[in-house]
Order: sequence, then C-alpha cells, then structure tokens
Amino acid sequence: MRTDSTRIAHSAVIEAREFIRDRYGSQFLPQHARSFARRVKGAQEAHEAIRPTKIRREPSLIKQYLTTTQFKLYQLIWKRMVASQMSAALYDNTTVDIEAKYPDSKVDYLLRASSSEIRFPGFITLYTEGKDEADEEGKGSLPHLKKGDELELLGIFPEQRFTQPPPRFTEATLIKMLEQWGIGRPSTYAPILSTIQEREYVTRIKGILQPTELGFVVSDLLTKHFSNIVNIEFTAQMEEELDEIANKHRDWVAVVQDFYTPFEKSLQNASRLIDRIRLADELTEETCPQCGKNIEIAVVGSQKPRR
Repeated sequence: MRTDSTRIAHSAVIEAREFIRDRYGSQFLPQHARSFARRVKGAQEAHEAIRPTKIRREPSLIKQYLTTTQFKLYQLIWKRMVASQMSAALYDNTTVDIEAKYPDSKVDYLLRASSSEIRFPGFITLYTEGKDEADEEGKGSLPHLKKGDELELLGIFPEQRFTQPPPRFTEATLIKMLEQWGIGRPSTYAPILSTIQEREYVTRIKGILQPTELGFVVSDLLTKHFSNIVNIEFTAQMEEELDEIANKHRDWVAVVQDFYTPFEKSLQNASRLIDRIRLADELTEETCPQCGKNIEIAVVGSQKPRR
C-alpha cells in the first residue's frame, strides 16, 4: 500500500489510547487524541496511515513468527503509531549569561552557557527519531547557579573556527526537502533515490550522498541549457498543474503545449551546443596482462564505464 496520509481510524486511536493508559499510565496520555496535518500537499487522504491492525499485538508477542527484517519493520511501525498518541516530552532549558570583567581591560565580555534536561520523557520513553547528520556537540548539565554568583576563571582556550558549509544530503534529508517543496510523491521518492545512485550521479558514503564528477557535469549542463526547468519552483508548479488536471480544473492539452513548446526549443539548442564530455580517467588496482601497467577506466559522457 502506498500512502502518505496521517489519518488514523477513530477505532485505532481509541485502542491506542487505552493501551497507553494501561501500559504507561494516565500521565503519558494527552487529554485529547492527537491528529496531524498533512505533511505533503495532495496527500492521499482517502487512505489511512500505515499502522498495526491491532495495537495490543506488540512486536515482542509476534517476533517468533517474523524474519529479522519483518520484525524491525513491524516494530518501527508499531512504535511510531503508539508514540504518536502519547504525551509530549517536557524539557527544562537553562541559559546562563556570565559577565567577564578584567581590571586592566576596558572591554567587558558576555559569555553564555546553556543546557537542556528532560523533565518528563513522554513519547520518547517508547520512540526517538533517528539522526542522519552528526549531532551537535553535547551540552552537559549546568551546576546549580543563582544570580550574582562569582565564578572562578580556570583558563582561556583560544580556538580558530571556520564557517562550515551546509551538510550533504542523506536519503532522509533529501526526502524531507522534497516534501517541503511539494516535489514528487511518496511513491516516487524511492525511484528518485535509486536513479541518482544507479546513474552514478551520487555515491552514498557512510549514509551521506556525495556528488560524483559525472553528477557535477550533468548538473552544470542541465542548469546552463535548461535553467527554466531544472529548478525547484518549476517542478513544484508542474506538480500543482498535474493535480489541477486530475481534478478537471485545467485542460491537459494546454498545459502540455505550454511546457513542450519552449522545452523543444531548448532541447534543439542543447543538442547543437553541448559537446561530448570526457571525464577524467580512473586508475584501478588491476594490471594489464600485456604491459603490466594499471588499468584505467575511461568514462565518456553519461555512458557506463568502459575499459
């Protein structure tokens, strides 16, 4: 079943709330049942969200009947479903401003330290969302402080820091961006991720999607010759127009004609102007049986590597 709906049947919500009250206690149950807005415009609201058929069919009770992969998937679905109806987690956030004054200096410095501690775990007792990017540096708990306390300076540690570029996409963050811009549908996310990797536009290294040389070349060429198409606004707008066609609010012939006429012209110009691109040869560890030298892989354009 393909669905990006967050709608849950009323009977399932009641069952989940009863389970939470019995298993975790009333403090873990919000006063009112939770409902969630659509994450993606055009979500398939006719379908329910993917959920367990019975909340009381806990993963541990059916583990013996499932393969390892099946169990992990069912456990993920079950935990997310139950956690979605539990109380929110509460944190105590503390921020301390520290004045640093030096007798021989005319400059006063203001230092800031902060910490966050869980007051009530809520839903994270059962489920915590995984992280794809490296977490920020951990913030230790601050000691008990009150206004006017004098602190002892233990030392000054000068460090040089540079502005960091935005992190590379992971599969999860790329899908999140597609959702935010209304590009594609849940049924197309997996093909998008597999296509860019199968065509070697990106490679996945430790979960991070790293652009390849071929990916940079293709991106530059498309941006140069199809700038009106290769942009987020165009793709999102096209998605909206297709939805309007599906709802019979627009004529499909006019939409296709408005798109294809300038596209055909850009395609002809690109075919005439784009030269054949040869990527840098890749040196392998294999040796040639005739000359004994390392074999190189030559990549031309978007063709598969050839030796």
